[in-house]
Amino acid sequence: MTRDLPVERSARLGLWLLYWTPAVPPEQLEPLLSDHLRYMVDLEARGVLFASGPLAATDGSRTGAGLTVLRAADEAHARALADEEPFAKNGLRSYTLQRWTLIEGSLTVSLRLSDSSLTFVESGSQ
Repeated sequence: MTRDLPVERSARLGLWLLYWTPAVPPEQLEPLLSDHLRYMVDLEARGVLFASGPLAATDGSRTGAGLTVLRAADEAHARALADEEPFAKNGLRSYTLQRWTLIEGSLTVSLRLSDSSLTFVESGSQ
């Protein structure tokens, strides 16, 4: 019976997951990297980007793949945002889109009012 579990009171954030798959070797993404970063920072400033970053191979080497989590109104909105991402727009990466409901997890943030600094607090593995 799940009614007794805390997850029943979870925030249940409705998000969209983009798994980016490269069509070219990672070094061929470099010329558009600054355009890509500007686009992602713009999405962040607009409140649409929840999280994003590159995925690496298990040895830490670059793959050109990535993962992006969007706060989009619906699938069409998420696809429109993905289609405008510079790597995708130029045929250097494709994506798989999935609806994701964030239910479990935690995030600790420290806000220092004196200097307006925000820090994500890392916790050790337990």
